[in-house]
Amino acid sequence: MTPRAVQITHSRILAVAGPIVLSNVTVPILGIVDTGVIGQLGEAAPIGAVGIGAVIISTFYWVFGFLRMGTTGLTAQAYGAGRMGEVSAMLTRATMIGAVAGLALIALQIPLFWAAFRLAPASAEVEGMAQAYLTIRIWGAPFAIALNAFTGWLIALERTRAVLVLQVAMNGVNIVLDLWFVMGLGWGVEGVAIATLIAEVGGAALAVWLCRDVFANAAWRDWGRVMHAETLKRIAVVNSDILIRSLLLTAMFTSFMFLGARFSDVELAANQILVQFLNVTAYAMDGFAFGAETFVGQALGARNRAGLRRAAIMSSQWGAGISATLALGFLLFGGMAIDLMTTAEEVRATARVFLIYMVFAPLVGWPSWMLDGIFIGATRTADMRNMMVVSTVVYIIAVLVLMPPLGNHGLWLALLISFIARGVTLGLRYPALERSAA
Repeated sequence: MTPRAVQITHSRILAVAGPIVLSNVTVPILGIVDTGVIGQLGEAAPIGAVGIGAVIISTFYWVFGFLRMGTTGLTAQAYGAGRMGEVSAMLTRATMIGAVAGLALIALQIPLFWAAFRLAPASAEVEGMAQAYLTIRIWGAPFAIALNAFTGWLIALERTRAVLVLQVAMNGVNIVLDLWFVMGLGWGVEGVAIATLIAEVGGAALAVWLCRDVFANAAWRDWGRVMHAETLKRIAVVNSDILIRSLLLTAMFTSFMFLGARFSDVELAANQILVQFLNVTAYAMDGFAFGAETFVGQALGARNRAGLRRAAIMSSQWGAGISATLALGFLLFGGMAIDLMTTAEEVRATARVFLIYMVFAPLVGWPSWMLDGIFIGATRTADMRNMMVVSTVVYIIAVLVLMPPLGNHGLWLALLISFIARGVTLGLRYPALERSAA
């Protein structure tokens, strides 16, 4: 494991981005299979239990998503600087943080589950089944959260094919066990939970194997280096900044759905369908944003200002191209996609009215997605946090000004304006980021 010269090419960007985009495709497939398998029981309660249980546990795990981003940026910088001992120690450090976080969730599961069910109450039958599901799934927390660290580390070293292998293997095992435990053995909701638990534990084991070359450098178990106080402090700052930024971003999207509920049921349903277009955009853009994280981090670690600029420009060119392709696809085939997602004619017609916002979303949003990747790679997380605060304020003002006269159109405009605000504010901070490479 030796550092590579930071000479960015289109083929290197595609080699990083391609496997990430493919691995993202497997994520919704697993959810579909989980729902489909439990749906074969012919009862509503098990479907609801798996749904609400998965949302609760995923929310807990999402809180620690900063570990993936922080690990990628810091590891890429160490790799670019040729500090291979720190690259090895970073994996140990990050996986330990993930494991400790998971153990904390296990220890706090009773109050956490109680609070979750108070926020999202369901029938006694559904809550009982969901509780059984969560009681099993929670034991995978140390493994599931530590996987963020493994994934971030592999991305930093441009080993995204390994990330794809890991994702496909985990989801493949999960699907096969779903079918066996639920359809074959009749374990119901508990079978779905056990299948996912085994997949998470197996995924962590596979991740260790995929990262096995780290053990060639004794620094992975150099506890003085791993537990170095200043390094741990920097990790804490980086991760806390990313967490605050992510919480604000989530609050924005959550408020968008809640505000949409004020309109008619038909408009709410149309919004829910159109949000899937945003999810597709995010999955596609992730690959190139992750590429930006990798190459910007490596260039910054090498103190290569020209390489950093090249990484930012070339990855963003791909992001712009993908966004334009998605916009054209939504324009030409968005109506067909809407028809596939609902048979309700009123919802179809209403979704078509607002489809234009999905055409513009990738076009105005790609700078914010790409700049997120660039700033994560450079670990300029304070800028990300601060600009997210500004963008959230802009979004709130836009909602207050545009929603009263324009209704749902005003809500969609406010969301798109927030994308523009995030891109503009981060763009204004980019020159300082580039200067830091010098």
